[in-house]
Amino acid sequence: MLSVLRVHLPSDIPIVGCELTPYVLLRRPDNSITTDDVPESAPLDGFYLRYKWYRIQSDRKVAVCSIHPSEPATLQCLGCVKAKIAVAKSYHCSPRCFSDAWQHHRVLHDRAASAVNENGTEEEELFGRFNSSGSGAINASLSSSTSIGHTSSLNNGSAPLYPAVVTERSGGETWFEVGRSKTYTPTADDIGHVLKFECVAVDAESKLPIGHVNTILTSRVIPAPSPSPRRLIPVSGVDVIGHLDSNGRTASSETFTVLSYNILSDAYATSESYSYCPSWALSWPYRRQNLLREIVGYRADIICLQEVQSDHFEGFFTPELDKHGYQALYKKRTTEVYGGSAYAIDGCAIFFRRDRFTHVKKYEVEFNKAAQSLTDAVIPSTQKKAALNRLLKDNVALIAVLEAKFITDRRQLLCVANTHLNVHQDLKDVKLWQVHTLLKGLEKIASSAEIPMLVCGDFNSVPGSAPHALLAMGKVDPMHRDLEVDPLAIFHTDRKLTHKLPLVSAYSSFARLLGVGLGFEQQRRRMDPTTYEPLFTHCTRDFIGTLDYIFYTADSLTVESLLELLDEETVRKDTALPSPEWSSDHMALLAEFRCKPPRTRR
Repeated sequence: MLSVLRVHLPSDIPIVGCELTPYVLLRRPDNSITTDDVPESAPLDGFYLRYKWYRIQSDRKVAVCSIHPSEPATLQCLGCVKAKIAVAKSYHCSPRCFSDAWQHHRVLHDRAASAVNENGTEEEELFGRFNSSGSGAINASLSSSTSIGHTSSLNNGSAPLYPAVVTERSGGETWFEVGRSKTYTPTADDIGHVLKFECVAVDAESKLPIGHVNTILTSRVIPAPSPSPRRLIPVSGVDVIGHLDSNGRTASSETFTVLSYNILSDAYATSESYSYCPSWALSWPYRRQNLLREIVGYRADIICLQEVQSDHFEGFFTPELDKHGYQALYKKRTTEVYGGSAYAIDGCAIFFRRDRFTHVKKYEVEFNKAAQSLTDAVIPSTQKKAALNRLLKDNVALIAVLEAKFITDRRQLLCVANTHLNVHQDLKDVKLWQVHTLLKGLEKIASSAEIPMLVCGDFNSVPGSAPHALLAMGKVDPMHRDLEVDPLAIFHTDRKLTHKLPLVSAYSSFARLLGVGLGFEQQRRRMDPTTYEPLFTHCTRDFIGTLDYIFYTADSLTVESLLELLDEETVRKDTALPSPEWSSDHMALLAEFRCKPPRTRR
């Protein structure tokens, strides 16, 4: 007989839009133990599992705190209500909570006011809508009749969401059946309510339950935290915020946007590394939905992602982004990483909009292969083993050549490189060698055709380091301090640390160009005036600094606008990254470019 031994949830805090899939341990009729599902469509020795989900709804509705979503709210900001800011952001669990959060909370009011004052109309940003100003007053007595739900079109079973059915009413509580599959995705209607999961073995012939019903109760469902809006800031000197058309693109048809984002592989997102992040916000079911919502919200024409696990690329990002019109390319690292219960491989992914680009060619760079060639060529045979131990770090790069469909008067190709370089800070020579190897490969592509280039990724190199100097300046000073670390004497030979690609960091436009307006000046203050780079793109409790870049060939491309940078105060309100709002320890970078006509290129 089939029997259920144990049922539990990976996280007891359910979040709107994030799948809940209980762990069900079974004993099969042959006494073996398994976690495999046994659906009604494929019974096992005449038995199958029946699942049901219920929403336990009290007569009194409960709003949850926007800062501490596991706590019920006792205060509501009237300024948010007047400004028509998302109602979920207006709730707080205590006066202390509201007071501590005010410095960051008032940004919502300021943005709402500026959207009206600067434009006179509602301003749609990349995340959120704000359309009027408001004060900081609070409503200290939340009414039990406050509406906190709305209808949803999510499916939670083989058919559309089951209509609410009252199954039992007792002590002021009503149980509504909301799903009949093993997995359930909470909706906005569930916010503030406890969910109940039932699992029981059933006789396939009689349809009657066998044994006792296993039950789990969750915490109250919380809304998915939404990150603060990030705007496109023009760098061409025009004092307006970039407007998006109906497809989310900027008004000019001959510009395109590129996103670069290290999304933090699930294999690395451990509680040991990020103990300050709530476990539910660190779980992959939550992070993947939050990341997808953020990435889709940017509506970039080209997306470069790093630390994408191969199973997540195939099973999640590719099908989900396909729904939004993206074609996918991928290159996985050349080794596996142990993730606690299974081995995972992460890598680099490039997605591009099929209505904007066509795929011409794909190149893959495996730095391990380049290391083999290097050691064979310049390393004495007695040192080859030590050299390979140092150089073989399994990093890769993915290069795509695309053709722009939106430029019709000529054939316009574009080369996009996406990489994630070695993370170890004591291997400065390895990082520099990897950058040099990538650039030499790109030079070969450039020599075969006049083609604009973008070099994106997580370079694990701070501004001013030798890898950054090679990328941004085209050369490395022979006296650079990083060259002191060269145990293999790679750079003590005739190997010249130069390249001929006219690369410029896109975000240096905030520091170099003479833009005007409040938004531009705010961004300038978030730049390092000595390196012309952002103050940080990566922020954990132990490190804050810039590791991510978008470089472009300045002779063939111009920067039109950039996604605004986050300030440290906004990030630090949750201690560091990742957080419930931002699901990676890196910050996404996005730039809008325009191709220069061939006759204007220098």
